[in-house]
Formats: sequence, C-alpha cells, structure tokens
Amino acid sequence: MLARIALALAALLAALPAAAQTLVVSDTPDAVAVTVYRDPNRGEGAIRRSWPGGHALVTETRTLQLPAGASVIRFVGVSEGMLPETAIVTGLPRGVGEKNRDARLLGPATLVDAYLKRRVTVRRTDRATGKVSESEAVIQAGPTGGVLLTTDEGIEALGCSGLPEALVYPGVPADLAAKPTLAVTTDSPRAQTVTVQLSYLAQGLDWSATYVAQLGADDTLDLFGWMTVVNGGSQGFADARTSAVAGQPNKEQAARLPRAAAAALRLQCWPMGRTSDAPAKGGEVRQMVSPVPPPPPPAPPAPSVDIVVTGSRVAFAPVMMAAQEDLGDLKLYRIPEPVSVAARATKQVALLHRERVQMARIYAGTFQPFAHDPDRDAESGPAEIVLRVENRIEAGLGLPLPAGSVALFAARGEQPVLLGESALKDRAIGDEIELRPGDSSEVRYTIVGKPGSKRRANYRVEVTNALANPVTFELPIPYRDAKAGAPLVSYKGVPTWRVTVPANGTASLDLTLKRER
Repeated sequence: MLARIALALAALLAALPAAAQTLVVSDTPDAVAVTVYRDPNRGEGAIRRSWPGGHALVTETRTLQLPAGASVIRFVGVSEGMLPETAIVTGLPRGVGEKNRDARLLGPATLVDAYLKRRVTVRRTDRATGKVSESEAVIQAGPTGGVLLTTDEGIEALGCSGLPEALVYPGVPADLAAKPTLAVTTDSPRAQTVTVQLSYLAQGLDWSATYVAQLGADDTLDLFGWMTVVNGGSQGFADARTSAVAGQPNKEQAARLPRAAAAALRLQCWPMGRTSDAPAKGGEVRQMVSPVPPPPPPAPPAPSVDIVVTGSRVAFAPVMMAAQEDLGDLKLYRIPEPVSVAARATKQVALLHRERVQMARIYAGTFQPFAHDPDRDAESGPAEIVLRVENRIEAGLGLPLPAGSVALFAARGEQPVLLGESALKDRAIGDEIELRPGDSSEVRYTIVGKPGSKRRANYRVEVTNALANPVTFELPIPYRDAKAGAPLVSYKGVPTWRVTVPANGTASLDLTLKRER
C-alpha cells in the first residue's frame, strides 16, 4: 500500500514542472540579420510581389530573463514565412525541449472563430440618443457568411439590428498572437539573464538585381545596379544586417505552411418578409443573412517602396553600396550599414556602378528555310538591336553580375528616353553580356527564295541601312552543308554571316542549303 502511495506521489511530482511552467515573452529582438536567397524557379522574370518565391536565413539576437525551473519562451515577431522545423535556438542553459509555431494571428475573424459556442458581450449605440447598451450573447456561427448570436431576445445576425454594434470579448485566447510567434520550452537551474540566438529559414522573401544602363558617346554605356529585396510577409525587419546571395544553391521543396483563418469578417443580413423569418425554437429570428453574394475582398495594398536614393541621374557616386564577398562558389552582397526591410515592402540599395563601359552595337536577323513560291512577295523585317559587352576590366567592367533586368536609356537633349528592357542571366567575369533592347526601324533585312532543285534550296539575303553611319549586321545560319557567297564566321559555334553595311547603303548574300531527303 505504501509503495502504491509513493508511486502515485512520484508521478504527481513528475507532472508538476509541466504544470508550473512560467511564461517568458520576448517581444522584439536586440539585433537581426537577414540573408536573402533568390527564387530558384524564377529565372530572370519579375519577383512575385504578393508572396515571393525565394527564402531567407534570419538570425535574431534576444535577451531573456529566465526564471528557475521550467518555462515557455515566446519569441514574438518572427517572420510570417518561418519554417519552424529549421529553427535553432542557442544560448539556453539546458537547450530546447520542444518548439511550436503559432500559426493563427489575432484578428476579427480569428476572434469570432476562437469564441464559437462561448459567451461574449454585444455593445450597441443608439443613433438618436447616443446611449450605449450591453447584453450577453453566445456566438453560434461564424465568421464566414455572417455571425449568428443567441441573445435573450432570440437568434440574431450581428450587424442587422440597425444600430452600431461591436462584440466585446473577455480576453484574448492563448492560441492567438498579434504577431507571428515561435514558442519553445526550456529549463534553467536558476534565475538568470541570458542572450540567445534564434536562427531559421523563412519563405516569402526574394531579391533581384535591377540595372539601369545609359548609352554614352563612342559606343559606351554607364551601368548602375540596384539590389532589390522584396519582403512579402506581414513582419518587417528593423535595422537588419542585410545580405543577398547570388547563384542557385540546392534547396529541397519545403512543406506548405499552415494558413491562418480568414482575416476579413463579413457581416450581411437576409431581407425581412421571407420564409426564413419564421420563429425558431428558443426565440424569435430578428433578421438573418442575405442571399446576395458577399462583395469581393479588397485588393491587397500595393507594396511600399523604400529606396536608398543618392542622386537623380545614372552617373553618380552612391553614398552606400553593397559590398561583394565570396561564399564558396556563390557571391554574397552585404549592405555595409543596417537597413530596415519593412513588411510587404521593397528595399533597394546600390549594388554596382561603372562608367564608360565599352560595348559593340550589332544588328541581328534570324533565318529559317522555306519553300520557294514565285507568287510570294518578300517583305523586309526589322533587325534586332544587340549590345555586346565583354565582362572584363579592360572593357570597363570586370565583376560578377547577378541575374536581373536591365532598363536601357539614351539621352535626348536633357531628358533620358527609355529604349527598351532586357533580361540578364548571371554573368561571371570574362563572360560576354548581350542586351537586347528591341528592334531597329532603320536597319532592315529581307530573305528572298530563289528557284532551286530537288536537292538544293537557294536564297538571297538583302540588308538595308538607313542610318548615317555604317553598322554591323549578323545572320546566324545553323544548318549543315550551307554554302554562302561570302565567308562565314563561327560565333558561339554557329556559322554566321557578319557584314558591315555602309551608311545609307545595302549588303547582300547568296545562300544555298542542301535539302533533307
């Protein structure tokens, strides 16, 4: 008998620490560092602003007042896209017992959902007298499609009395947080102050390089690059040490994050005089929810743009510029000063600046074989403008270029004019860079089919140049056994006709291809 009592007491004492856990709340970090990785599936496309497809490594430093014994630490204000399975907490005396990510955020809809079948207070204000009255009610249904209450007068729909109404709750449920929160359990041998680091991966962030190129004289351009960081989450990072990684490290598909309940609370009423107005058991139905479909939710607010501006023209010396560092085979761009990456916002910081970068202007065409048709009138087409830059120091560049977009401008008097935009892949030192801002209306080419034979197809290519200066025209001919009336050069392994077309002049090429049997 005594053994049974001792065993029961031992079990009771073992359960006491779990029941006596002290709550420790850490509202904000002392310092935070954010390293952003690009969306590996985005390529050179634009960042998805609503929920970016990249991710970030977030490291927070927090100071905690730990009590003696078991406690639950709530890290308030972590990123909305936090992957809780990646969270690591260091600096606790006895480590972490368990982790819990609080997915539901405090809001009108989540409060209604949390108080279903529970008692609340309905507060109403008389429009004529301004008198405020309160009564108790039980939430029977909600929050989507309307909120139904049971009051002393019967069953009502919230917002249908004709008076301004509000629900008053006795408190905030423990599972609702005003900000995204990570809770961990721990144990301390004594009361003490500790400094811990919380590190985790978070979804919903992305970054890209955004370049502005301005054409100069003598086939040169000035190139300025921005590091554009987008935070699609509801939580910002104030005064964060921010970096971005260029390249594509391997990342496995992450599990889908749990989504919180609907943030919008829609209240509507059924019209009077319908069969649904019949009394129900326990009271009178005053008014119910309308069959009219609810209005669409409001569009999300446009992301704010926070730009570190250091001048109004392309050619200027920026006050702050990201510093490039090696990260194995990748490149890391570190912002030298802490910056704030606000919630649902875009941050831009200078990435690079180069003046008078040498380039070559090429006009390019495309060729595909077609059958000769004597009744077909050949039409000329515009040549594509191609700006080629060698990524070498001798050419005025010579540094890694992260993938992004390039906006190309040319000066017309005192005003810059946009010529076009072009995508740019990751480019290492020594690579050739091609910008393709658009087509030319002054340099055009025509491909005319000529009579041939069963084994040979004949063509004639004619190029016209309406500019006051000579231009270089290129036409790749990626076909075997092609015979041309002029020498062909090999460009990137493809036979190519490259010719200088004089100012206000023409050039032509006779071409023969072997037909496939």
